[in-house]
Amino acid sequence: MINFFYGLNPAMQALIACTFTFLVTAFGSSSVFLFKKFNKTLLDAFLSISAGVMIAASFFSLINPAIDMAEKLNLIPIIVLIVGILGSTIFLYLGDKLFEKKIKISKDKKRISLLIFSIILHNIPEGMAIGVAFGSVIYGLDGATIGAAISLAIGIGIQNFPEGSAISLPILGSGSSKWKAFIIGSLSAIVEPIAGVIGAILVLKVNIILPYLLAFAAGAMLYVVVEEIIPESQNTEKKDLMAFITIIGFTIMMILDVALG
Repeated sequence: MINFFYGLNPAMQALIACTFTFLVTAFGSSSVFLFKKFNKTLLDAFLSISAGVMIAASFFSLINPAIDMAEKLNLIPIIVLIVGILGSTIFLYLGDKLFEKKIKISKDKKRISLLIFSIILHNIPEGMAIGVAFGSVIYGLDGATIGAAISLAIGIGIQNFPEGSAISLPILGSGSSKWKAFIIGSLSAIVEPIAGVIGAILVLKVNIILPYLLAFAAGAMLYVVVEEIIPESQNTEKKDLMAFITIIGFTIMMILDVALG
């Protein structure tokens, strides 16, 4: 099975990997059928471990290969990283602010709508990050391996579970049916397989933009971690424990990178 997967083209690998992350989101959304209210401590733990995983993935699976590819293309690595990382950060920041100004609905529905939009917006670069990771393998970059791409998908999948719950449970609490909450929560990640395939194709067709895409994806993931995941996971009395779990997540990603890379 593993050999079969390794033999597929990068776009198909990205599609399968991103379908996995989508299904994990759906699994998280299915919590509406089991709980009326998700355990806050467990949710914080999932968010903390995913924060560590995503931070490690940003460096090992995205930034390092971006530097390597920039050097091979005779680009200036520091410029590539600045453009990619700051570019994605500005893009996500402006996207959030634009949406906040556009919607005019009740406070509760506005909060839920902002949450849904935020997660959908963040899922696009996450899916693209997976696609770019698989597509960059063909260039033989340091740190760019199928194992590293798989570990990146696993890391994103881990943090997708609480994201699915974070969308579906508030929708359920607002008076919607369990099925409606489940479907909306699940579909919030449908953009990931699409973005993953696009990311892989772009890398294969236009290799000059590969380092920028890698840096862009890294910046987007770091923005999500700093702006959303860590603040939410630290909104608890068990801050020290959550910080420790974040380090565990970082360590897990390093192990996956070494074992699968």
